[in-house]
Amino acid sequence: MDKNKQTEANKKWQAKNKERAKYLSDRSRARSFIRNQATVEDVEELRQLLEKREELLNNQAPTIK
Repeated sequence: MDKNKQTEANKKWQAKNKERAKYLSDRSRARSFIRNQATVEDVEELRQLLEKREELLNNQAPTIK
C-alpha cells in the first residue's frame, strides 16, 4: 500500500475508533516511560499503583464485551 494511502487509512481508523486509539497511545507511552526514563523511585511507586489497580479489577464483577 502506498505510504500516503496507509497514512490516510490510519487516520480514518483513528477517527472511527477514538477511544481505542487513545487507549493504545496511552499504553504505549506508559511502557516507553517505564523502559526508558523511570527511576527506581518511579518503579516503586508504579508497582504500588499497579497492585492497587489489580486488586480493584479483581474485585469487580466480570464484564461482558
